[in-house]
Amino acid sequence: MGWHQELLIGFDLETTGTDPHEARIVTGAVIEVRAGQELGRREWLADPGVEIPADAVAVHGISNERAAAEGGPADQVADALADVLTGYWRTGVPVVAYNAAFDLTLLSAELRRHRLPSLSDRLGGLDPAPVIDPYTIDRWVDRYRRGKRNLEAVCAEYGITLAAAHNASADALAAARLARAIADRHPKIAALGPAELHRRQVEWYAQWAADFQQFLRRKGEADAVVDGTWPLREPAEAA
Repeated sequence: MGWHQELLIGFDLETTGTDPHEARIVTGAVIEVRAGQELGRREWLADPGVEIPADAVAVHGISNERAAAEGGPADQVADALADVLTGYWRTGVPVVAYNAAFDLTLLSAELRRHRLPSLSDRLGGLDPAPVIDPYTIDRWVDRYRRGKRNLEAVCAEYGITLAAAHNASADALAAARLARAIADRHPKIAALGPAELHRRQVEWYAQWAADFQQFLRRKGEADAVVDGTWPLREPAEAA
């Protein structure tokens, strides 16, 4: 039985913005999924401690008033999320996150901002792994497919129902189911063990970034730099 039939942990954050070094957590979800079926979920709502911009509210629907009234302290939410995720990694269970470099970098930045132990600290100095990123895998196995590569579009490609895009729980569940669907369609992905798949994704993401940077420079953006680090970029110092 391949990894895609075993326990997978869907993970997603909704945030105050699109820069993972600066944005703050608003909601988070961790969902246990086996063979496509949800087994359990944990959800968090945070008071990010900064104003949630109107464009972010329009995406995920969490108002400043609700976050302030119902959200937990930002440091406690980040700490809890990190503890839950590292608990799975310590037992070798893969964490699935769509565009993992965003969510894990943002979580890492929040931990540093609040002077909490990093993900690596919690893992005895090891890097967070294994991570499975359907975004990175799909872009490698079907690189010439036209169209968007956001979660909604890729779910549609693989026949995965996304109940409510930009809801952390819905996105986390969809990501886990999408990972399974990609493995079902591409046996070479299913045949890799989680550790080897993690290693391959590091390579695939770096190759994509190099190719995209070259494309941008050919288009005239001479100073374009595309970070090829996956799944976690060193966070900027806390603001």
